[in-house]
Amino acid sequence: MGHATENPESPARPADADGVNDYDRFAEAYVRENEDNPVNAYYARPAMLALAGDVTGHRVLDVGCGAGPLSAALRDRGATVTGVDASARMLAPARKRLGDDVALHRADLREPLPFEDGAFDDVVASLVLHYLEDRGPVLTEIRRVLVPGGRLFASVDHPFVAYTFQEPRPDYFATTSYTFDWTLEGESHPMRFWRKPLHAMTDALTTAGFHRVLISEPQPDPAARDLFPDAFQDLSTRPTFLFFGAETPS
Repeated sequence: MGHATENPESPARPADADGVNDYDRFAEAYVRENEDNPVNAYYARPAMLALAGDVTGHRVLDVGCGAGPLSAALRDRGATVTGVDASARMLAPARKRLGDDVALHRADLREPLPFEDGAFDDVVASLVLHYLEDRGPVLTEIRRVLVPGGRLFASVDHPFVAYTFQEPRPDYFATTSYTFDWTLEGESHPMRFWRKPLHAMTDALTTAGFHRVLISEPQPDPAARDLFPDAFQDLSTRPTFLFFGAETPS
């Protein structure tokens, strides 16, 4: 697999016409290679769970749930979890993992979420929003399905790191796309993501009706130090993902 920032947890949208972000094409290989790797299992997921804290009795929506590892962890911590994902072939292993414990829905995040107003106490969106050029509509939808005082926890590729991926460097203050070819089990898959300046990301949250915005740059799980020493060193010394917490007004 490629560099840490080339390993997003979950898809946010179906493949475009040019074949990018086609999780249906490589879902099984993705699950095999990413289930227990340092970036996902020892960095991204623990960070999201730490931000969410105590979710006992909470109704939680996992946006871009993929094969369901974060949904499973939230369920095991006492939450009632619902998952949505754009990829049918990513939802198949999620259903095997979660059984009847978690309601799973196929949904395109460019469309309204298929839930009533105030249906959830918390929403998690792990490594999902950077697939969307315009995050405003989905943030507004997330705000709608949260109760007053509800919480959103999200993560994206770190905008400072994504800024360095292209030469010459793009306009930092513009919304720009960047692409990778992921190699999974010997097969190449084109991927596209969208980078925004930091202030645009926080502005989008407040425009959607959130407040008390928290920004976090966590360290990896210490258990990764012995299991993946090189990756641990990398994740410990340079930003990889940026994590957000925000609340709806009570």
